[in-house]
Amino acid sequence: MRWELDWIANRARLSPDSIAVVDGETGSRFTFKELNKRAENIASYFKTIGINKGDRIALLSPNDICYFDLLFACGKIGAIFVPLNWRLSSEEIDYILSNSSPRLIALSSKLEHILQDKTSMGIIKIDSDEYHRIASVLNKSCDPDECVHEDDPLAIIYTGGTTGKPKGVVLSHQSIMWNGLNTIVSWNLSAQDVTLTYMPMFHTGGLNALSIPILMMGGKVVIAKNFEPNRAIKIINQEGCTVVLLVPTMYHMMIKTLSFKDVKFPTMHTFLSGGAPCPLEIYQAFEEKGLSFKEGYGLTEAGPNNFFIDPKISRFRRGSVGKAMFYNDVKIITSDGRDAKAGEVGELLIRGKHVFHHYWNNPSATKEAYHDGWLHTGDLAKCDEEGYHYIVGRKKEMIITGGENVYPLEVEQCISKHPVINEVAVIGVPHEKWGEMVIAVVSLMPDQQISRGELKEYCQTKIGKYKVPKDFIFVDEIPKTHVGKIDKNQLQKTYENLVG
Repeated sequence: MRWELDWIANRARLSPDSIAVVDGETGSRFTFKELNKRAENIASYFKTIGINKGDRIALLSPNDICYFDLLFACGKIGAIFVPLNWRLSSEEIDYILSNSSPRLIALSSKLEHILQDKTSMGIIKIDSDEYHRIASVLNKSCDPDECVHEDDPLAIIYTGGTTGKPKGVVLSHQSIMWNGLNTIVSWNLSAQDVTLTYMPMFHTGGLNALSIPILMMGGKVVIAKNFEPNRAIKIINQEGCTVVLLVPTMYHMMIKTLSFKDVKFPTMHTFLSGGAPCPLEIYQAFEEKGLSFKEGYGLTEAGPNNFFIDPKISRFRRGSVGKAMFYNDVKIITSDGRDAKAGEVGELLIRGKHVFHHYWNNPSATKEAYHDGWLHTGDLAKCDEEGYHYIVGRKKEMIITGGENVYPLEVEQCISKHPVINEVAVIGVPHEKWGEMVIAVVSLMPDQQISRGELKEYCQTKIGKYKVPKDFIFVDEIPKTHVGKIDKNQLQKTYENLVG
C-alpha cells in the first residue's frame, strides 16, 4: 500500500493524543492513536481468518465507531467495506448480500433479526466481548498491504434503488481521499473543526461528507444515533461543534423546538443542509438568530461534496449550492446536448478524482452514467451569470403538463411560505388531457386549517397558472425515507392512479 493511502496512520503519527471520535450516546472518547490501533488490530484479525485483498466486509449497525474500525482496517489490507442500510427490507438486504457476497458480516445484536438466518457467511457482533477484545486488547500490528493501489475499491455503498434494484457504488481509495482533500481545501476545514454526525453512516453523507474530511484534518467527529432535536442542540454546544450537516427534515424539527428559540451556538461557524432541497423557512429561522446556514449538494457517485458557497453569500442567494470546489469540475447541458446558458435549466454533469469508480457487477449502469469522462447525475440545475449553481430537482421528477415544464421545488417553495403549512411535496400524476397533473401533498401546522380553494388562490398570486397544483391532498404526516427525506417514490405509488 502506498504510504499516502494509509492516511489514518499518518494522522495518528501527527496527532496521536488528539481526540478523534466521541460517542455521543455514551461519551466514550478515542484518540487518533487509539483509532488507528483499533484498525490495525482488526486488520490483523482479518488476515488470521483468511480475509484477502478484494474480499468484502459487510456491516449492519447504527452509527458507531465500528464504521471507522472496519473502513480503516479494510483500507490497510485491500479488503472492501460494505455498510448496509439496516432500514431496508429483508428482501433488499438479501439482494445486497447476494450481489456483494461478503466474506464476513459485522453486526449489532439489535439488528440480528434482519438477517433471519438467511446467510451462511461469517458473522461477528460489534457489541460482543470478542469484538472488543479484537479491537482494543489484541494490540497486534499490521503492516499495510504493499499491493493496495489508489484505484482499488475501498467501499461499496448501495444506492436506494429508486429505479429498480439497489446499485453498489464502488468508491476507490482515490475517490474517498480526494473527496476529503477537496473538502478540506475548498471549505477551509481545520484541526479545530468539530462535527456531529447524525446522518446514517451507511450512506455517503454520514461517512464522507464531513466525518472523513474532518478526521483527515485532525478534527473531532461526534457520532450519534437517533436524531432528537433537543438532544442534538445539547450535543452541539456540549462538544463545541463548529460545522454540522443535517437533512432539511432534521432542521425542520430543530427550529420548531422551544430550546431553539433561546439557544446560542457560540462555537458553530456553519450549519449545512444536504440530501434534499431546503425550504426557505429554515434559512429564515437561522438568519433571524444571526447563524450561518447554507446548502450543499452531493450524491453517492460523486464525493458527496461538489460545491462550496460562503455562508455570507448564501443568505443573498438562497437555494444556491455555490461554485464547483477546488479539485472538481461541473457543467450543465440541455436535453439536446449543448451547454446551458445562464439561467437555463439542464442536467448537471460532474468530473474529478472524487467520482466513483464503477457500479459493482453492473457494467451497463456504469456505461450509462459515464460519457466522455463526465458523470451524468440525473439532477436538474441552473447557473446564474456569476457562476452560482442552483439545484432544481431530479430529472425524473420534472413534471410536463400541457407541454409546459414544472419543477416541483419551485412550487414547494411557494406553498411552504404559507404560515399554516408544515411540510409539502409536489408530484406529477398521469392525466389523460394534460399528460401529467400537478398535485401537492401537504401537512398543516398544529391546530391550523385551510381549504383546497384557499391554497389554490394563494398559489395563483405567486406562480404561473400552469404550475398551480390541480389538487391538494391533506395528510397528517408526509412519508419519509430512511435518511429523513420526503419519500416521493412512495407518494408517486400512492397517488399515481389519482384522476383529476
